[in-house]
Amino acid sequence: MTRLTRLDSVTTPAAVRDATPRDAPARPRATLALTSAATAVALMTYTAPMVTLPDTAAALHTPLSAQAWLLNGTPLGLAALLLVAGSLADDYGRRRLFLAGTLALGLTTALGAFTTSTWQFTLARIAQGAASAALLASSLGLIVHAFPSPRGRLHATGVWGAFVSGGIAVGPLLAGALPNWRIAYGVLGAAALVVAALGTRALAESRAPRGGRPDVLGALTFGLALVALVAALTLGRDGWLRTPVGLLLAAAVVLVAVFVAVERRTGTPMIDLGLLRHAPFLASSAGGLFTGLAVIGMFSFLPALLQQALRLSPLATAWLFLLWSGLSFAVALQVKHLAGRVAPRTQLALGFALHTVAVVTMLGAIGSGSWTRLLPGMIVGGIGSGLLNGALPLLAVESVPPERAAMGSGAQQTFRYIGSCAGVALTIALATSAGDIARGANVALLVSAGLAAVGAASVLGLRERAR
Repeated sequence: MTRLTRLDSVTTPAAVRDATPRDAPARPRATLALTSAATAVALMTYTAPMVTLPDTAAALHTPLSAQAWLLNGTPLGLAALLLVAGSLADDYGRRRLFLAGTLALGLTTALGAFTTSTWQFTLARIAQGAASAALLASSLGLIVHAFPSPRGRLHATGVWGAFVSGGIAVGPLLAGALPNWRIAYGVLGAAALVVAALGTRALAESRAPRGGRPDVLGALTFGLALVALVAALTLGRDGWLRTPVGLLLAAAVVLVAVFVAVERRTGTPMIDLGLLRHAPFLASSAGGLFTGLAVIGMFSFLPALLQQALRLSPLATAWLFLLWSGLSFAVALQVKHLAGRVAPRTQLALGFALHTVAVVTMLGAIGSGSWTRLLPGMIVGGIGSGLLNGALPLLAVESVPPERAAMGSGAQQTFRYIGSCAGVALTIALATSAGDIARGANVALLVSAGLAAVGAASVLGLRERAR
């Protein structure tokens, strides 16, 4: 997804270079419609389990300690492959990778409806994440090729971004409205297959080879390190000092070290490690990481907590969370008006601060028996999330030189999904280890507030050091 962002920010000569003799004329409207539809389906698939987690866990006989895997499969696949997918799309054809990713998303989502165990469902979700990475990475490149003028690209990327937020909001609603979670996955899988079929005739191929080989070894070591970390956090619920937890954490550290060594030696690395010496880039990465840890981690498992403690139906839970996601979408659309007035890092700090306030106001709500206690927190949290989502992409581009914009955006999103995986596992571990669900929820909310506060402080601190 992110390598292609660079093509949207460079000058006309680079855009001309993007067109090769093998490129076919694009059909702008069809390209925008199909890429936006596929993106919405991918995000709906990502968020659907938020409101169906209790039913899915019951059907698959998943214990509380392992429910993090049901939510973390897709972000695992995304985090592991998002950086390398953009390179593959540029080198081997964006239409080709888009169709492969959309087809794979349809098949893996439909297969997920027939799984009968936790490990089968988790593997299907990881495959969905990998397919989504290919789809999202190539869709922006197809849009860039179809809309060569700056004004056209601005409009097209705005529509595409709206479908990202729309998919996040509609996914839980669709899953909650259908009779059961298996039907929801069948419907989403069929939708992806329809988009893939339409794309075979409507989309034109484009590519921009950069030379070199894809960083397969880097992607492999990075993905394994992430799996080891999430597994350690998931098993930690039953005791943080146990041998398996320690071994998994050690494996994660070793694999990260191997990943760093690989990135230093390869000619086409997934991430330029030299950027880690620049404070603005570190602020961008920290913003993505703490957004995943504090915000996504908490709000991914909170719907399941509400269903367990307050006996809300999946559909009622989805409507309640639409207040949060809808406000986030609306605020993110308006953040562009703050450009030039408020620095992105200040917006990030404010977003983290609002999230801190939001989750603190939710303390005691799970044990109160009343969902109305959550409304103030949902409103404040939605505004904070909108500020974060609006500021993060801009900061990612501004934190690196123009020619490295893709890597800056990719690194930030990767850190975001890493934080999401770790945040979900940590939230579930805290919420379910206290013996009482209400007390455990309060602990998880306090930790989320603390992580958001640390995120705000780190972003502001890095900004001060950058001066």
